[in-house]
Amino acid sequence: MTCRLPIPLTAHILVVRSLPGLGDLLCAVPALRSLRSAYPFAKITWLGLPGTEWFSQRFNYLIDHWLPFPGFPGIPEGWQSPQKTVEFLGQIQGQHYDLVLQLHGNGSSINSFLVLLGARQQAGFYLPGQFCPEPRYFLPYPQRGSEADRLLRLMEFLGLPEQRPELEFPLSEDEHEAGLQLLKSHNLSLGQYICLHPGANSADRRWSIDGFTRVAQSLANQGYRIVLTGTDSERGLTAQICAAVGAASLDFAGCTALGELAVVLQQAALLICNDTGISHLGAALKVSSVVVFSNSEVERWAPSNSASGKGLEQGRHRTVDSRQTGAATAWAVLAQARSLLNAQSQLLPEVCYAR
Repeated sequence: MTCRLPIPLTAHILVVRSLPGLGDLLCAVPALRSLRSAYPFAKITWLGLPGTEWFSQRFNYLIDHWLPFPGFPGIPEGWQSPQKTVEFLGQIQGQHYDLVLQLHGNGSSINSFLVLLGARQQAGFYLPGQFCPEPRYFLPYPQRGSEADRLLRLMEFLGLPEQRPELEFPLSEDEHEAGLQLLKSHNLSLGQYICLHPGANSADRRWSIDGFTRVAQSLANQGYRIVLTGTDSERGLTAQICAAVGAASLDFAGCTALGELAVVLQQAALLICNDTGISHLGAALKVSSVVVFSNSEVERWAPSNSASGKGLEQGRHRTVDSRQTGAATAWAVLAQARSLLNAQSQLLPEVCYAR
């Protein structure tokens, strides 16, 4: 397929995806691979929320430069002030980008901002019946598929090289060594422990602490050590589970940098978590996982390197509704976890989901 975009191979490209979550960023990596494959000599700049600089640094083979999103009316993330937005637009218009690529979402809120950036060409998503900057290069936003697949659909529409939707998360040698030293200091061995991540950015996406505790206690009784992970603000959640599980548990919440956490996950037998960024980090690291969905779209946000098939005994994607009674959900999560643990000898680890 031939690229349809009327831009040079050495184009200056601005990619807009000013979203806050770890999963939001990691799901864009396959699309970035496609873009970089089509334009290996382009200068690609990422316009992201303040605090997400790490993304361009970690994926510096896909992104050349990072800019902070100044905020725009109608977009809840990143708003600062009218003056900041006007000032930013004046500066960015002077850069004369060859292309602004909108990967932010369906375009309903951000496409007006897109045209104000002053690029020679725009491309991205739009909702039929709403503002579309350039019909030739804007795709009606897909209503089905995983997040990574939806972004790849746009790359295909634009004629960019096909990519698989698998996520990735590169680690430096220093991060790998620091993570292994952390595990060694706690006498944690490859495949002998299970990571539980009970937190999520919003309370309505968190499965109950009682449910996580039931699962942790049962798996600890099977001989696995339980490692609780999370942010510093989630220590209250992890501490409750550790207190209930006892000596077989360790609380790493707030104690690991992102790279160290990745190594801890990479060496674990299994990850059990809510539908949050760590589920995508686990998928990028090829870690078997049970992901509990409580209030989000399974099809869209289930890690994209997994097959779907509710109720399939041999599927990689199995769902359980967390809105059932705690005991029923815990039983279902345990059944899936035990199935995955029994399948550890398979060449490709399974990933399964609880809803």
